[in-house]
Amino acid sequence: MKSTQASHSLATVSSVRLVELPIITDPRGSLSFAEYGDHLPFIPRRYFVVFDVPAGKVRGAHAHRTTEQFLVCVKGSVSIIVDDGRNSEEVILNSAAAGLYIPPNVWATQQNYSTDAVLLVLSSSAYDPEEYIREYKEFKSNLGLR
Repeated sequence: MKSTQASHSLATVSSVRLVELPIITDPRGSLSFAEYGDHLPFIPRRYFVVFDVPAGKVRGAHAHRTTEQFLVCVKGSVSIIVDDGRNSEEVILNSAAAGLYIPPNVWATQQNYSTDAVLLVLSSSAYDPEEYIREYKEFKSNLGLR
């Protein structure tokens, strides 16, 4: 079965896209998937899963210099705030039927995790602490913004 990608750019944050993912349902249950080229704009080199986030806690709050990420909330819901230095937008992920592509040099913050939320993050590179921009002021400066 070949799927087609439905990808929607966000209204105000450049290069960030919400990608609709296929859901296959039969009497045995449901399955969602993503394939490089059809849904994923990069071949993942790493994945991690964020879960059991206490109420009111914030994750992320950083940007990456060159790493791309693709986020899927496989259970529950989470709010993702993306910011390109000029504009910011909130995206609610609450289904395995959608993934959020975040390119390099976009500040991303995850918040408002439901108690049952499980967030899958696919990354284009292996973990490297030097890859992270953790100060918002530095992020804006790197973009040539004040």
